[in-house]
Amino acid sequence: MGRQQIWAPRTHAGHPVPLAWVRLLVAHAELTRHMNANLLAGHFLTINDYEALLHLSWAPDGRLRRGELAQSVHLTPGGITRLLHGLEQMGLVRSVRDPVDRRAVSAELTGAGQERLRQAAETHARNVNELFTARFSRDELTTLAELLGTLTDPLDAGGPSGHSGITSPFGRGRLSPLVADEDG
Repeated sequence: MGRQQIWAPRTHAGHPVPLAWVRLLVAHAELTRHMNANLLAGHFLTINDYEALLHLSWAPDGRLRRGELAQSVHLTPGGITRLLHGLEQMGLVRSVRDPVDRRAVSAELTGAGQERLRQAAETHARNVNELFTARFSRDELTTLAELLGTLTDPLDAGGPSGHSGITSPFGRGRLSPLVADEDG
């Protein structure tokens, strides 16, 4: 008896679901690898570091409890502890005890963290723009955003999806002002 591949696109010839799933996974992995390489080379930040700094910058007072931040960036408690340790070593965040609940620890963005994030955001926005505009027309990008929104919006509305309730200052579904409007 031969081994059968499960959920491989070729075993479901003509069925678009597994092919779409595999391509989404591969695209995510490749884009993440590319963004990591660019952020590391230019700013000594991983994509997870960048996202954590970004979420802290959106939070009131630039501060979030570690658990909230972990949920926001989709990391485990241990993962966020390791990430924050590295960012603290670089002076980009600091740990702050909650004055009311001394057991709770928050991460707070420092001035150096704000500056590093500002510089990295320029690089990140440029890289995202280059990647997407080199491959897609404006209409295709609009369609892609709508399709991905259709896929993720019901998940976001369905309860504990890993979001802290912190939303982007650029509006629902927009992490940053990556693409300038035609008149701006």
